[in-house]
Amino acid sequence: MAGDGAVTAESLREKLRRELQAEHVEVEDTSPNHCSTSFKVLIVSPLFDGKPLLQRHRLVNGCLSEELKIIHAFEQKTLTPAQWEQEKQK
Repeated sequence: MAGDGAVTAESLREKLRRELQAEHVEVEDTSPNHCSTSFKVLIVSPLFDGKPLLQRHRLVNGCLSEELKIIHAFEQKTLTPAQWEQEKQK
């Protein structure tokens, strides 16, 4: 994270990729003026295999516990690699 405590789409992407062994991460800053208070993320990770949605979200929330203290809105989509392949076929 940046020294000033700012959360950026890039910092979130890096952390999610590293900590959740994510194969694919998309982070979109959805806050007005892109002031980094609201994000929409898509995370594809083999760690999600066999886990229900709630557990997947807990993994993500645990990974970003510090960041979520300053993010106001956070929308996440969590997919396994197999689900991601299916999404891409659509």
